[in-house]
Order: sequence, then structure tokens, then C-alpha cells
Amino acid sequence: MRKLILAMAIVVAAAAALAALGAAATSGNGPTAAAAKQSQAKTKLPPLPAEVKARKRWVIGVKCDAPPFGYINVKGENAGFDVEIAKWFSRFAFGRESRVTYTCAPSPVREPLLTNDRADLVIATFTYNQDRDTRIDFSRAYYQATGRLLVPNNSSIQKLADIHGKAVATTSSSIYDRWVRKCFTDSKLSVFDNFTNARLAFEQGRADTLMWDDTVLLGIATADPRYKLTGDLFLAAPYGIGIKQGNVAMKRWVDSRLAIMKQKDQFFKILKNNVAGRYVPIFAKNILRPKVTFGYPRVDPATVCP
Repeated sequence: MRKLILAMAIVVAAAAALAALGAAATSGNGPTAAAAKQSQAKTKLPPLPAEVKARKRWVIGVKCDAPPFGYINVKGENAGFDVEIAKWFSRFAFGRESRVTYTCAPSPVREPLLTNDRADLVIATFTYNQDRDTRIDFSRAYYQATGRLLVPNNSSIQKLADIHGKAVATTSSSIYDRWVRKCFTDSKLSVFDNFTNARLAFEQGRADTLMWDDTVLLGIATADPRYKLTGDLFLAAPYGIGIKQGNVAMKRWVDSRLAIMKQKDQFFKILKNNVAGRYVPIFAKNILRPKVTFGYPRVDPATVCP
């Protein structure tokens, strides 16, 4: 009998000890809860900026004429690589991709959209340079473009050096018009307010070559057998997201979500959605990936001649 009573006492004591340990773990005072709270504090993301939260919607500037980054599709909807980033921001902020109002952002109006408070962000093939950085802020770089030349198949332009004395079409307020003016002073530069007009001038024979970002020109060369890309790559030009200067909360929010997208390899999925399959391996090193990263150049490439 004594043995039975002793055994029951041991069981009761053990149960009480386990209950006490459980209470400590869940009460917020035990080491497990403290460690969990500390871990959560370390991983806490910056909050959505107040102006976007109050509006319950993003206003984002994107290209409307520069596939595959930003364009209007056959349904009349905004589409492209940069547009998909905007949709991800909407998901992060509001749980669905549709909470975005898009506004077309041709190159000359990208900065004014921010400085005049007409857009929260500009995700529009926006190349970072030090001059722009004096007027607006940029997110971390998310895509590394390079310049290329689009020419007719029978063109005498086979490499970059061949544009001396030739008619070159590009857009205003881009890295290319400044670079040509500085480094190819004998070229006949035609500058247009948007890419569509620059492309039209080239296709109409008013320019010998169209100079712009490789991904956009690749799309044209792929779709139109009359044209090809020359072999030279020039002006490595990382894209960033434009943010109004001094809006620290916005920059922190954007950079933190780009980091999540990088970690989850989301940019690779976006690339596959917007580039023909045979070109995906070529451009996979141009995007942020878990083991691929890049930043902005310390020297403005437009000031360095080949």
C-alpha cells in the first residue's frame, strides 16, 4: 500500500512540474517566449508608408511602350516585367495584385511624377546615375541592363565604333542621349520624347540605328526579321525604382520587399513570364537572384567614353 501511495505521489509531482514548465513557456515570461519575441523583432519588416496605407492603393509610374518591361497588352492592360513588380508590391501591401493605379511614365516625365507627387514610385526601366540621385532617391538595383544597337540586316554598322557620322535615334532624358552627345560628337543624334517615336523614326529610315536597352531591342529583333542586334555591349545600366527624395519610409519598405523577392527567386519567375524561353538563360544574370546581386556604379557611365 505504501508503495502504491508513493508511486501516485511521484506521478502527481511530475505532472505538476510539467504544467509549470508549460505555463512558463506560454506566459511570455519563460525563455522560449522571450526567444520567439526576439526573433520576431529581428525579422519585423518596415511598415507600409502612411500615404499608401491611407489611400489603400498604389500609384505607380510604368512604361507603356517598352516591352517586355512595360507596355499595354492586347487586352488594353498594363503588362511587363516592371508591371509584375508593381503587382507584387500590391500583394505585399494589400494581399492582392489589383490595388495599383498605373500611370504611363515616358523617360522625360519619370522624375516629375515623383517630384510633383503624382506617383508613389516609378518602376520604368529607370537607370540609376549620380545626376538623378541628386533629385530623387532610388531603391536597390533590381535589374542590370546594357546598351545595344538595333540595325537593319544590311547595315554598315557592325559595331559601336561604326556610329561615327551615322544617324542615331534614342530617347530624351536617357543615359544614351547624354553619352552620344559626349562621346560621338560627329554622330547625327535624333532624340525623341518616348521610345515609340524613336523606334518609328528608325523604322521609317530616318535613323541608321536605334540605341537603347538590350532587352527591349531584343524583343524587336526577335519579332521583326528585318533587324538584328550588333555584338557590342556598352553602358551597363542598373535599373532601380524611383522614389521621392527624402521619403525614407518608402525606400525602406521597397528595399525590404525587393530583398524578399530576391531571396525567393521571384525575379526569375517574372523573367520567364516576359522573355521568350530561349533567351531566359542569357538574361538570368541580369536579375537579382539568391546568389546574384549587383549595385550601382560609382562613376556615371555616361561620362566615360569608350
